[in-house]
Amino acid sequence: MTSSNSQHPKPEQLSYRDAGVNIDAGNLLVEKIKPFAQRTWRPEILAGIGGFGALFEVPQKYRNPVLVSGTDGVGTKLKVAFQFNQHDSIGIDLVAMSVNDILVQGAEPLFFLDYFACGSLNVDTATRVVQGIAAGCEQAGCALIGGETAEMPGMYPEGEYDLAGFAVGIVEKSSIINGSTISENDIILGIASNGAHANGFSLIRKIIEKHPVDLNAKLGNSTLIEAIMAPTRIYVKPVLELIRKLPVKGLAHITGGGLLENIPRILPTGMMVYIQQDSWEIPLLFHWLQQQGNVANEEMFRVFNCGIGMVLVVAPEHADEAMAVLHACGETVWRIGHIKQRHADEPAILIA
Repeated sequence: MTSSNSQHPKPEQLSYRDAGVNIDAGNLLVEKIKPFAQRTWRPEILAGIGGFGALFEVPQKYRNPVLVSGTDGVGTKLKVAFQFNQHDSIGIDLVAMSVNDILVQGAEPLFFLDYFACGSLNVDTATRVVQGIAAGCEQAGCALIGGETAEMPGMYPEGEYDLAGFAVGIVEKSSIINGSTISENDIILGIASNGAHANGFSLIRKIIEKHPVDLNAKLGNSTLIEAIMAPTRIYVKPVLELIRKLPVKGLAHITGGGLLENIPRILPTGMMVYIQQDSWEIPLLFHWLQQQGNVANEEMFRVFNCGIGMVLVVAPEHADEAMAVLHACGETVWRIGHIKQRHADEPAILIA
């Protein structure tokens, strides 16, 4: 034991901030994002941001409600956001990836939670990201009801962060869309994407790395970087409007796996998809990527949405009216193919 009259110097007094965590910055971020979140709130919210958990009442209009949940991130699109200081719309991507996924079962998104993790919290950057998340929630009609900001020194390089999102939606049990009624001669409609959305960015980054270009150069009506970073389109409101008016047999969100992998996921046994490649306008960005990277056609359709962000399957007698409803909602939509019976030697999808 050290005697009370020893002359040893006092040990350095350490704090959480000395360890790299700034609690005050976290509190400031919460205050900054509250107004954005509150713009997204719905009447069913009983308690939102600031508590240990958020409370949300099931809307009374549903008789036999089923909850539908989804979670996702934005992949390596984040690396491009870091490189070019493009933080304002990455939050829209985050919301879109989850709400578009639960939409395919006919679900109305109710609320959204985000997880933002970083090594050292930059309040301005985080505020820009959460503003984008709130904007995405407004587009989807769901509430930004809560989330988590994790500051973890040593876990991430300086200036980088990670994002994840979680959406919960609701659908009447009798109205769940699962593709089971899809049959021969049904029509496939494709709704236009807004570019690459948040998929295929590992390949995009590899193409840029191997073939350096000026990303501020013009590509059509935008610059290359604007085309690459265009936020994922959120299809919730127009598709829910369509579902209220007409029966929709199947929906597919065209994300990782592109057209080739995602459309077959909704097909019943014994059915296949025939897609007519020249039936829609493929955006300039995908032509540029294919040319720069010398990417094969099949690989393009397996990696990217190639201009189609959401696919719908409807009966032939409903196709024209469905297109009219989506056009009235501001969407660009094409009749891109139809359903056929599948024989043993045929693929689940043919793009010709």
